[in-house]
Amino acid sequence: MNFQQFDRSLIVLASSSPRRQDLIKSLGLPHVVQPSDADETVPAGWAPSRIVEELALRKAQAVARERHASGEGGIVIGSDTIVVLDGTVLGKPRDEADAERMLTSLQGRSHEVYTGVALVRAEDGRQEVSHRVTTVHMTAWTQEQIRRYIATGEPMDKAGSYAIQGVGATLVTGIEGCYFNVVGLPLSLLTDMLKMFDIIIP
Repeated sequence: MNFQQFDRSLIVLASSSPRRQDLIKSLGLPHVVQPSDADETVPAGWAPSRIVEELALRKAQAVARERHASGEGGIVIGSDTIVVLDGTVLGKPRDEADAERMLTSLQGRSHEVYTGVALVRAEDGRQEVSHRVTTVHMTAWTQEQIRRYIATGEPMDKAGSYAIQGVGATLVTGIEGCYFNVVGLPLSLLTDMLKMFDIIIP
């Protein structure tokens, strides 16, 4: 199969997340967005690091297979983020009541945010997978504040029901680790992984 030469260093983001798209754009690399429809179910009892690495890899592999089949190349980036409180994984809320439950459990406490990153080269299937962890410290909000925040709609598609880059930043008193990891794509880890594919930033 003849892959187009200009595709060899093209970045392909396997995500529909506007936050991840903005972060990829900030790197100034040629890129396209091709969301993945990979299965995101995992067995109960998996460690957080295994969950995010496996799901990131599934997303990247699914898009890499599609591109390979159509003769398109590129380095496909998959990513997955979860919030972990006392060993319990908090994903995206099912509804407003679920968002209120999560935010109530997080308030005034610390939790970890795990983000897995997977790179798969469409031409030959070469892959690299890793993850980062950031500790986030939250302030104590009243239930009325939590409900007003939920009413903004911001929490509804976010792991843990908050966005550190939005109004949810007012919940956060501090972090230990990579800020962009909490947003959904740890750029320092990503750039280290891209070096393995001879893509150097800046």
